[in-house]
Amino acid sequence: MRILHVLNHADRIGNGIVNVAVDLACVQARDGHDVWMASTGGAYEALLSRYGVRHVRMDQARRPMTLLRAIINLRALLRRERIEIVHAHMVTGYVLARLLRPFASWRLVASVHNEWQRSSNLMRGADRIITVSEEAIGRMVARGMPRSRLRAVRNSAIGSPRFEGAAETAVTLRQPSVVTIAGMYERKGIADLIAAFNVLGPRYVDAHLYIVGEGPDRPRFAALARASAARDRIHFEGFQPSPYPYLRAATLFVLASHAEPFGLVLAEARDCGCAIIATNVDGAPEPLDGGRAGLLVPPHDPEALASAMTRLLDDPAERDRWRAAARENLEWLRIDRQHEETLAVYRDARTS
Repeated sequence: MRILHVLNHADRIGNGIVNVAVDLACVQARDGHDVWMASTGGAYEALLSRYGVRHVRMDQARRPMTLLRAIINLRALLRRERIEIVHAHMVTGYVLARLLRPFASWRLVASVHNEWQRSSNLMRGADRIITVSEEAIGRMVARGMPRSRLRAVRNSAIGSPRFEGAAETAVTLRQPSVVTIAGMYERKGIADLIAAFNVLGPRYVDAHLYIVGEGPDRPRFAALARASAARDRIHFEGFQPSPYPYLRAATLFVLASHAEPFGLVLAEARDCGCAIIATNVDGAPEPLDGGRAGLLVPPHDPEALASAMTRLLDDPAERDRWRAAARENLEWLRIDRQHEETLAVYRDARTS
C-alpha cells in the first residue's frame, strides 16, 4: 500500500500522537509498504529515514498563505506518489486532506487521539475514523460521529521502533520512589499527585516523587511542590528521551490523569513490570486490562491516590503481586498488533 501520514511535526518531545504516528510509519515501511510522512519535521526524521519512510516537509501553521501553500504541496504529493491512503493524525492535516478528498481515488483515515477535544468533531467526514480505545466510541457516537465509520485500534508501545537499539543510561532514584511520566498539563493530574504525596509524606519520610516530562503547566506544578512540606523530596526531571530507565527504577508508577485517551506510558510501565496506580478515567483502564494489571482509583481524588500509594508501600508482597500482574498478557500491547489492525482499517476504507 502507498500510505501518507500527515501530522504537525515529527519532533521527539514526548507527544503521544507523534509517537504513535512515527511507530506506525516505521513498522509499515519495515513490512514492505511505501510510506511517506508530511510534517514540519523534527528529530524523528533520522529514524524515519532508517526505516525507509520518506519525509516531506510541509508547514501547516494556521496562517492563510501557509495553509494555501500546504494544500498546493499536498495535492502535488498525492498525485506524484499515487498515494492510496492518507492517514491524518491531527486536525489541521485532516482539514487540508479533506478539502482535496472530493472525487479523489485515495481514502482518508483520521485518528482521533484526544476525542474529548471539541475540534475532533471536524474529523467526522473521514472515510474511516480510528479511536485509540474501545471506550471512546460510545462518547463519539453520542456526539454525532457516524458509527459505521468508527473503528477502535488501541494504542501499543511495546516493541516501538523509537527505542530499538537505543543506548540507555540507568538512573539512580532515592527509594522508595514514586514516578510519574506525563506532559506537564493540567489534565494529567500532576497537582493531585503532588497533593497525594504531601499526604503520605510524614509517614514515608524517605520516599521521593519523580515527575518526568515537560509542558506549559510546569511552573504551576513547581509552585505547588515548593509549597509542599515534602518539597525537598519532589524532583522535576524534565523530558527524557526514553521512559524506561525511570520505569525500571520505580517503586511505584502513578498516572493521575483527569482525561486519558489510552496512555502509552501505561503499556511501557507494564513492559517494565511496574506496580502501577492509575485513575479510572476514559481509556486508561484498557492498557491495564480493566484493572487486572494495575490498581485503579477515582480521578480528581488526592486522598484516594494517597491511600492506594500507602497500601502498596506498606505491603511489599502486594506490590510484588501487582508487578507480576503487569507482566501478564502483554502480547496485545505490542506494536505489531496495532500495525495489523490499522492495515485492516485501511483495507476497509478502500472497499467503501
